[in-house]
Amino acid sequence: MPVGQQPRFDDRVCPEWDIFNEVRLRSSYFFAAALLSGVILSQAPAQVPPAVITTSAEGSTYVPMDSWVYPALDRLHSLGYLDGAFFGIRPWTRLSILHMLEESADRIDSDTNNDEARAIYLALRAEFQPDLDNATELNHPQAELESVYSNFRGISGLPLRDSYHLGESIIDDYGRPYQAGFNNYSGFSARAQAGRFSLYYRGEYQNAPSGTGYAPALFTYLSESVDEIPTITNPVQDTIPANQIASTSQASVMEAAVSFHVLNNEISLGKEDHWLGPARGASMLWSTNAENVYQFQIDRVEPLWIPGLSRLAGKFRYDFYVGSLKGHSDPNQPWVHVEKISFKPSVNMEIGFSRMVIWGGLGHEPVNLHTFFRSFFSLAAPATKLKETARDPGARFTSADFEYRLPGLRNWLTLYTDSVIHDNVSTVVAPWSDGLRPGIYLSHFPGAQHLDLRVEAATTDPGQAGRRDTLGRWLYWEIIQKQGPTNHGVLLGDNIGRQDKGGQAWLTYHLSPQEEIQFAYRNVKASNAFLAGGTTQNEFSGEVRKRFFKDFEVLGTVQYEGWKAPIYQFPGKSDTTVAAQFTWFPREKSQ
Repeated sequence: MPVGQQPRFDDRVCPEWDIFNEVRLRSSYFFAAALLSGVILSQAPAQVPPAVITTSAEGSTYVPMDSWVYPALDRLHSLGYLDGAFFGIRPWTRLSILHMLEESADRIDSDTNNDEARAIYLALRAEFQPDLDNATELNHPQAELESVYSNFRGISGLPLRDSYHLGESIIDDYGRPYQAGFNNYSGFSARAQAGRFSLYYRGEYQNAPSGTGYAPALFTYLSESVDEIPTITNPVQDTIPANQIASTSQASVMEAAVSFHVLNNEISLGKEDHWLGPARGASMLWSTNAENVYQFQIDRVEPLWIPGLSRLAGKFRYDFYVGSLKGHSDPNQPWVHVEKISFKPSVNMEIGFSRMVIWGGLGHEPVNLHTFFRSFFSLAAPATKLKETARDPGARFTSADFEYRLPGLRNWLTLYTDSVIHDNVSTVVAPWSDGLRPGIYLSHFPGAQHLDLRVEAATTDPGQAGRRDTLGRWLYWEIIQKQGPTNHGVLLGDNIGRQDKGGQAWLTYHLSPQEEIQFAYRNVKASNAFLAGGTTQNEFSGEVRKRFFKDFEVLGTVQYEGWKAPIYQFPGKSDTTVAAQFTWFPREKSQ
């Protein structure tokens, strides 16, 4: 069908028989994912410190999403503890993590049969206890060099680096540049606190070799036929790696933010991580797949009790941030704002709803308070003619997620899912049109307390080819904001990409709370209705994380990928990545 005849988002229809078939398909996909779902290191029980539940008026820095802390906290939660954690809104501040741990201290100490939970608790407590012991004031600030690291990555073969179309070989890596050959990322992180104020910085120097991108014919096809972006006015696009790709040698700010703590909220300005879902492989709305965005943020870091409402829905958390997106050329320099609210009706269940709007851009409409409020309060799908004017409310994407520790198995199995939909109030309104990432987590095996398993499926291909979802124009694409939720050309949302299906699995043996041996598998398959001939990726990887002298960490990774993309290379290709990261965590603090 010619490009001009492709259905647009405001023309789509859903006959009742289509709804039935698609609901049946989505249901079978979900339950299939759920169903997919040893030497034991002995250690003597250790004494857990008594709980001293505290609240704080102090500021506190966030823990980066690639820290060992989050898998450890996730595991502790799935072992039946950490009831106050909200996994749908991350990262967390250091003090908020400490408060979660304090709430579980007595239960962990009284449970003499769970040495695994005790070990995780003690390792986490040792990490964050200094933040409670070393309280700061404005006239007594505290600064600390948090880490110094260097990552050496070698890639042989031809990797993929096109998250918006054909796929990417390295995912959830902050959009770092990579090409075949030797790549290096070396940097440091530091933090400082003074009363209600906190400051965090992580920067690195990045080196990546040059490479050969797509031929002009493929660039033209992806731009004009798939994305509907004219190449005459957009000869260079960050979302399409075309022609000769120059080598990279640059200093990059990974995170940099100043925060002020007030009424259990962190109000911050700068560049920060976000992960808005319970899954490990990705978040459907916002993850660390792309480079962080400079933003203004208001984040409720401690659970909120609302009289009356919380008797039904439990405690709440919310997050709001707004910032600019880079690397867009049609239109250029749009802005984005995101809102999320999560609540826990029981200690075993968390439910979250979020919304993202991309609006504005040079040559389309200005970014100001007037256009911001129009995008903020617009809920209905506008007509195409309206969207082409300066009254466009923007590209709206909504998400819903939940996490549930299963009854009778709350110390073993956790079920969760994340979802996203375009131009609708919520994913629960039209579930047959959602992108989904369901998963299940087994925190340990009978007789193998150190071994866990996680399985996730993913799809952004909810429609029938030739009817609604063609050329990737249902999710992560919009008639005006044609480069979608990307920053510097990389998808902010799920690394599964546009109109794809696949899944991931991780089998991990924990040598200690900070050390592990892990084997993982990832599959991605793009629909023929999106790209001619479709694409297929199969990745197998192994990882070893080991600590030496308590403050020196070595992380080794090996990944093999085989991929097929007839539109780009025929026959299929493969690539192998070997990486080693060395990190020093200084224990000395400067006052």
